Amino acid sequence: MAAARTAARLATRLLERPWLWAFAAAFLVWLATIIFTKGQGGGEILSAALAFGTFSVIVGIGQMYVITLGPGNVDLSIPATMTFAGAASMKIMATQDSMIVVGLLIALACGAAIGVFNYGLIRLMRIPPIIATLSSSFVFQSAAIAYGRGIKIKPPPSLADFTTARIAGFPILAICTVILALVMTVVLHKTVYGRSVIAIGQNARAAKLSGIAVDFTRFVTYVMCATLAGLCGFVLSGFSGGASLNMGAEFLLASIAVVVIGGTSVAGGFANIPGLWGAALFMFLLVTMLNTFGLGAGIRLVMTGLIIITVITVAGGKSTDR
Repeated sequence: MAAARTAARLATRLLERPWLWAFAAAFLVWLATIIFTKGQGGGEILSAALAFGTFSVIVGIGQMYVITLGPGNVDLSIPATMTFAGAASMKIMATQDSMIVVGLLIALACGAAIGVFNYGLIRLMRIPPIIATLSSSFVFQSAAIAYGRGIKIKPPPSLADFTTARIAGFPILAICTVILALVMTVVLHKTVYGRSVIAIGQNARAAKLSGIAVDFTRFVTYVMCATLAGLCGFVLSGFSGGASLNMGAEFLLASIAVVVIGGTSVAGGFANIPGLWGAALFMFLLVTMLNTFGLGAGIRLVMTGLIIITVITVAGGKSTDR
């Protein structure tokens, strides 16, 4: 009886984990797909999901930190940041392997600079984050167009090889992103900065009265989010064969969707990094499943929306930090 009660408690605690539902949904969608294809291509689909989900996780981590700051905090400049950083780094590297480190630093610097600009609009100009970051996205998207002249800029061969390489079927880039996610989990839960982000999201006034540097924490968070977007633009350019003007378009909503589906509270104060992976896999596998079923574009969009709403509803909008 004691063992049964212990098992029941463990099962209950597991079901309360906000990240569980995203992974469960991803598994069910993958299972439905391979049943439809009679078991063909299951491994390839999962491998592709890991590869493409990597980019959503990278930008999702930054967006998650921003959203955790509390209501109204969101970064809509992520697509433009990715495009600008990708175009700038690819053009400076000029397909030369010897310039990869320089290109990476340029991409990170572009992201950081955009983050500083965003927070300047928010703090100094008193513009709401959603308006500030949307406005800056137009500025930097236009800069990317002017800088890249609308031409797809190819990456150095070594960068392209690295971003598409696999070890035992697992994308190297996905492995690196798992490590990044683990590091950012430690930062969130074990550092003063991470705990400050959570505290501000729960009650900004109380956090300030307790001595937390609210403005500085917000500044660091917006800069970090934009820097990760710059990093994503760099690796996505290598993965996709070059930087293009629409390379970040799909990540505007994807960066927010993976955060919400992954179990992070949109009200702020509670974050969940493991769920980002489940959500990223779920979103890619969902599109794959609907394409496999041969549904039209309109039906795919409707079904995608309904299924995502169902997953969020079943998850119950958990607001506990796990």
